[in-house]
Amino acid sequence: AVKNAIEDGMVVPGAGAFEIAVYQALQEYKNEVKGKQRLGVQAFADAMLIIPKCLAQNAGHDAQDCLVKMLQEHKGLDRCVGLDLGTGEAMYPAEAGIWDNYCVKKQLLNSCTVISSNLLIVDEVMRAGMSSLKG
Repeated sequence: AVKNAIEDGMVVPGAGAFEIAVYQALQEYKNEVKGKQRLGVQAFADAMLIIPKCLAQNAGHDAQDCLVKMLQEHKGLDRCVGLDLGTGEAMYPAEAGIWDNYCVKKQLLNSCTVISSNLLIVDEVMRAGMSSLKG
């Protein structure tokens, strides 16, 4: 982790703050998108909340309560809000010195997009194969 931070020269706030910020940004972006693409943007935004949910559950907190607290705290602020694993409350990870590697988050976004695209292609191929068997 230290090696990655030194090589990248940058870090992002941890404790689920990056994911909450991406979720909020995608919610705003969704309003600019028309048609079926809105559903894709919403699905991607919802997927970003999986990491904060897992953090809350693994710390023994109610995931929905923690998400609501973080989203309410983040709304309208220019600061990233994460999850305090000890209390289940929203907190500012940058002030607490909680950071994630930039390259890890970049790879996360890239990998998730590629994997989901591949799954959709497999689904289409399976559907096409099933329809050719019927005919």
